[in-house]
Amino acid sequence: MALLLGFLLLLELCWDTSALGPLSSTKGSDGLEFELPATNYETKDSNQAGPISVLFQIVQVFLQVVQPHPFPEDILRKILQKKFDFSTDYDKIIYYEIGIIICAVLGLLFVILMPLVGFCFGLCRCCNKCGGEMHQRQKKNGAFLRKYFTVSLLVICIFISVGIIYGFVANHHLRTRIEKTRKLAESNLKDLRTLLIGTPAQINYVLSQYASTKEKAFSDLDNIKSLLGGGIHDELRPKVIPVLDDIKAMAEAIKETREALLNVNNTLKELKMSTAQLNTSLSDVKRNLEQSLNDPMCSVPPVATTCNNIRMSLGQLDDNTNLGQLPSLDKQIDNINNVLQTDLSSLVQKGYKSFNDIPEMVQNQTTDIVSDVKRTLNSLGSDIENMSEQIPIQDKLSDFIGYINDTETYIHRNLPTLEEYDSYRWLGGLIVCCLLTLIVVFYYLGLMCGTFGYDRHATPTRRGCVSNTGGIFLMVGVGISFLFCWILMTIVVLTFVIGGNMEKLVCEPYQNRKLFQILDTPYLLNENWKYYLSGMVLNKPDINLTFEQVYSDCKENKGIYSTLKLENTYNISEHLNIQEHARNLSNDFKNMNVNIDNIVLLDAAGRKNLMDFSSSGVDTIDYNVYLAEMGKTPTKVNLLSFADDLDTKANNLPQGSLKQSLKNNAQNLKTIHHGQVMPLEQSMSTINQSIKELQHKSSGLRVKVANILSSLDSAQDFLQTRISSVIVKESSKYGNMIIGYFEHYLQWVKISITEQIAACKPVATALDSAVDVFLCSYIIDPMNLFWFGIGKATIFLLPAIIFAVKLAKYYRRMDSEDVYDEPSLPGKQMRQLEAYKFTRTCGIALDLHTQNKVRIWLFTEFHYLPPS
Repeated sequence: MALLLGFLLLLELCWDTSALGPLSSTKGSDGLEFELPATNYETKDSNQAGPISVLFQIVQVFLQVVQPHPFPEDILRKILQKKFDFSTDYDKIIYYEIGIIICAVLGLLFVILMPLVGFCFGLCRCCNKCGGEMHQRQKKNGAFLRKYFTVSLLVICIFISVGIIYGFVANHHLRTRIEKTRKLAESNLKDLRTLLIGTPAQINYVLSQYASTKEKAFSDLDNIKSLLGGGIHDELRPKVIPVLDDIKAMAEAIKETREALLNVNNTLKELKMSTAQLNTSLSDVKRNLEQSLNDPMCSVPPVATTCNNIRMSLGQLDDNTNLGQLPSLDKQIDNINNVLQTDLSSLVQKGYKSFNDIPEMVQNQTTDIVSDVKRTLNSLGSDIENMSEQIPIQDKLSDFIGYINDTETYIHRNLPTLEEYDSYRWLGGLIVCCLLTLIVVFYYLGLMCGTFGYDRHATPTRRGCVSNTGGIFLMVGVGISFLFCWILMTIVVLTFVIGGNMEKLVCEPYQNRKLFQILDTPYLLNENWKYYLSGMVLNKPDINLTFEQVYSDCKENKGIYSTLKLENTYNISEHLNIQEHARNLSNDFKNMNVNIDNIVLLDAAGRKNLMDFSSSGVDTIDYNVYLAEMGKTPTKVNLLSFADDLDTKANNLPQGSLKQSLKNNAQNLKTIHHGQVMPLEQSMSTINQSIKELQHKSSGLRVKVANILSSLDSAQDFLQTRISSVIVKESSKYGNMIIGYFEHYLQWVKISITEQIAACKPVATALDSAVDVFLCSYIIDPMNLFWFGIGKATIFLLPAIIFAVKLAKYYRRMDSEDVYDEPSLPGKQMRQLEAYKFTRTCGIALDLHTQNKVRIWLFTEFHYLPPS
């Protein structure tokens, strides 16, 4: 009852301390992470019995066989409602308890009959009956019976020993668990204190985290330039920046085109001069050769042929190009120079600057809105900071801590008494186990002495001392068994009835939670309340709040708020009024007026500059003419080959001025080739590449400029017509981000209060510790194992007595024995003898004439006499 009262008081306290309730919120935003500090408890969730749990399960299986009926829920409900009439409903109790009743009746019969049987057995033996006569009848199967009785008694003793071991183990286990009770109680009380003391601290911690949320929001508000302005800037970037980049690239292309035109034009002028010089040089060589060929030797027939050949090849020493006919590029250069008078690059930079100033414009235009939002957040912060002071939890905490202190005082005051009583119980259990141990020890000693001391050649009257001692041990065991077995069975019956019913009526239904289901029966504990727990905690008995649900939620370590459904009595959202603040914040951001429609990407001068460039005539130049001339060789013939051929022909001439003149002209041609032709070829190749690049840059110039102007118009139109929707979109996104911080915070508050703050696992653990651990695991399980082991040993005492009495005849030394022959007898009063073969050295003679007694004679020789 005290445990139930403490449990209910704890529920009431948690109701008061957790009345904050959950906050309504949406999915939280990124950037804020909250985590409630974890609370560590000492008490373990489950109790492990160790290897002995297998023995407990064996006992539970036995009880299931004895008591297979389901838990009597209807009977218990009637008892709690005080509607159970024993005079009419006793048959239901008998039906449920029939297995335990039968076992208890059998045990009581054992208790009553065993002392009576032992008393009669003792009187009978004192009268030399019931095996009390120290005479052993000899049988043909005597050896087999002795072995059978020995093995049977040994097996029975083993079973008895197992039961005694169960008793010792259970007795010791119960004592060690009682010693752990103090630690278990202190651990649970400490966990409850941790729960009670930590709950206000957790609430204060949750409320204090608003400062972190507000700090993050203020940081983002102060950084509105990059967050909101940067967002608008990034949204417009894909439409604006490519156009500006194209114009910038075109401005660079104008400069590069001018440089290329100048380079081509200047190089072309140099090529014309070089070509003229080359013509002059070739003309000089040609004239010298003609003069040399006028030498008289050329008229001589062998030389004439050579001279004629040389004279015919002189026409190849001419210029191969017409560079002088190529038009000049001065006009195009002048047009480009006129275009460059307007600095298009600076105009583009103005467009970049105008576009990049959007974040700064946003910051300047939202100063008042940021101030209003900060005031709203400060107002909300004040409400949250005052929240902990408005919740009356300190008084309730103090009251319940007083209950815990009283409970601890009660435990400390009464636990020594429990430990003292347990010491008496432990001593009694030890005595019971030792008494059974003494009995089975006598049986073991009897078996050992009788087995090892038995001599099959010895007669019953001449058995050895060891064998006789074994028989005495067996009879001592029998005597002690008769003296104490009924006391042992009395203890077994009492503990069986108590322990068995506690297991079936308390422990088992607590573990499968049927006890909670009974307590949750509507109108059971209070006829005016449908649900007792909700009526007591919430004062609203119609709310479906059950003991089973509360226990399950506490077992899962859920918060008291959701466990006790406290949202039916206290809603923190209404007290914080966060919805009104959220609407105000949302309206502030929606009404944000940012004007950035005066952005000019490129002015009229820049546009005219682009148009002038497209009409500069660069794209109308006939580049193919230039490329064709530059692709020619400077001379019609390779001067080196011509010079080598001339030199070869000169070598075939006889010595003289002609030969020497030809060699000199050949050398001049080589000099012209290296000094003029090769540089001219290199210059022509370079200008050829320059012309190709210029051709590539100017290709489609008008189309490129037209496309750039079209993109520019599109971007400018987008800035003028669509920028307002972009501002609204980004403002809403920015506002949702700021509000999202608080929604995320409130969502965390809701989760913390409903699932983490005042998590009631210590309550379920304390209840488990009281019922499942202390009552069932510490007391009932070892108690049941004790009566199971002792009862098993006591039951097996009955067959042990029978076999021990039977076996003792084969071990003890007899006073008389059977005789089978008639030796030389003193001739007195024997009319007729019948002899039976018995041993080699002894016999028995029966005086048949005498009817009332048997006379026994011992002989030293054996003679067989047939019956007369």
